[in-house]
Amino acid sequence: MNPFMETRKYTMEETEQAASMLRKGGLVAVPTETVYGIAASAEDGVAVQMIYDLKDRDYDKPVSVLVTGMDMVEKYCQNIPPVAYRLAEKYWPGPLTMILEDREVVPAMVTADTGTLGVRCPDHPLTLAIIEKAGVPLAAPSANPSGDEPAKTAQEVLDYFNRKIEGVVDGGPCAMGVASTILDLTEEEPKVLREGGIPAGELLAFVKEG
Repeated sequence: MNPFMETRKYTMEETEQAASMLRKGGLVAVPTETVYGIAASAEDGVAVQMIYDLKDRDYDKPVSVLVTGMDMVEKYCQNIPPVAYRLAEKYWPGPLTMILEDREVVPAMVTADTGTLGVRCPDHPLTLAIIEKAGVPLAAPSANPSGDEPAKTAQEVLDYFNRKIEGVVDGGPCAMGVASTILDLTEEEPKVLREGGIPAGELLAFVKEG
């Protein structure tokens, strides 16, 4: 984008405009219940690379994608275990990222060539509406330069990235302010890779209930 152009602040009534910008390859920061994320269409490799460069993020670190639910997950992941549907029914929308087998629909940059894809359905009506209108999952790592604190308000996003991204959707302060819990479901034994908004013990106990 033009480095001298002010980042646009989208209101809650402008989800269609934000979705349109994402479809065109722009970067738009979006709110979730955990932290704000810098979003791009997960199918747009050029836009995803812009996120990596903007955050100064290592290319060998995959980015998770935001989805509207398991119907969307099925288009991008394969060999989905039954427990993923149980987890989604209980914890989505919410702070749970599930690692599943990638279907190779998104560019390899999103998955960092791992063969797996992290998926999450965020508990924020504005961002869910934007994903729905964009028609694609959103690659959306936290809105901060790597190593800094993730932004929890639209203003904090602007403090980091004004004039560097096309827009930010002002959804108010994030309710939780901590990252999602990441659960890897690609191995025989589910494994918590990062504890966040849902306690690891609670998740693993639910998985074992079967």
